[in-house]
Amino acid sequence: MHSAPLRSGLHVIFGAGPVGLALAEELVTNGQPVRLVTRSGRGVSLAGVERVAADASDQAQAASAAAGAQVVYHAVGADYGHWAELLPPIMTGLIYAASSTGARLVYADNLYAYGPVDGPLTEDLPVGAKGPNGRLRAELANTLLDAHRSGKLQATIGRASDFFGPGVRLSTVGERVFGAVVRHKSAQVLGDPDQPHTYTFVGDFARALVVLGERDEAQGGVWHVPSAPTITTRQFVEVIVAQVGYQVGIQRTPGWIVRALGVVNPTLRAVAEQLYQSEHSFVVDHSKFAGTFDLAPIPHAESIRRTLDWYRLLSARS
Repeated sequence: MHSAPLRSGLHVIFGAGPVGLALAEELVTNGQPVRLVTRSGRGVSLAGVERVAADASDQAQAASAAAGAQVVYHAVGADYGHWAELLPPIMTGLIYAASSTGARLVYADNLYAYGPVDGPLTEDLPVGAKGPNGRLRAELANTLLDAHRSGKLQATIGRASDFFGPGVRLSTVGERVFGAVVRHKSAQVLGDPDQPHTYTFVGDFARALVVLGERDEAQGGVWHVPSAPTITTRQFVEVIVAQVGYQVGIQRTPGWIVRALGVVNPTLRAVAEQLYQSEHSFVVDHSKFAGTFDLAPIPHAESIRRTLDWYRLLSARS
């Protein structure tokens, strides 16, 4: 394993959600020029970051926004209940954008494509998703890897488990856990809190995506990004509680409620599709990444401290 300097030149990030912002922060810290692309072009001003407005699903707009890039990062999010309409044209637009400027494309992906799995998740597992969102994620990944294999561009995929960290509010351990605990309320969790579950710090996700964009051996592959050692969700909450210094409980949301409400609510229907991840053991193996690249995850105690600091600041402002 060895470290290498970042590819010189412009790094263009599509999407300014928590992953996109963490990517921008990581790249700027490393002295790289960064362009952050969103539909509106608006948002909090970040030192060293150029903001540009473009629709990633519009090939011409996406290519114009990516002009001059050495690396393009796909960190675009979309409404959870409408992925099927929104995500395919975004992938097509960003493949075109990266190929037209000669940039590498790094895709920030999740683990939905595998579906329910007995045992740790590894990159060589077949597609096993039973629901529409999981199958869609598999199709998007295949579209990108097919483009790489055809020689259209160089591309790589980094997959993270449920992530948390500064700016992360919609995760299963976002507002309903960190936000609740900061307000002295019970942490609200899905599924069985005593099952092992891998959680990824958003800062680790960002650092890993930067490495994947840099390294030649990452191209054309799928990589599980490093995460701190897997613990149960209850243990994860206990680390949070130990740091805040006061006791809060754990409130479990039964899966049947989510499934029932999902009949009429597209967002909850999408949540219900992934309930297997929280109802059973969900352990992600990142040994492929660890054996190739020199990047260790931040321990839970430190990443949780950083996340609590952000939520405390958010609470103080509200």
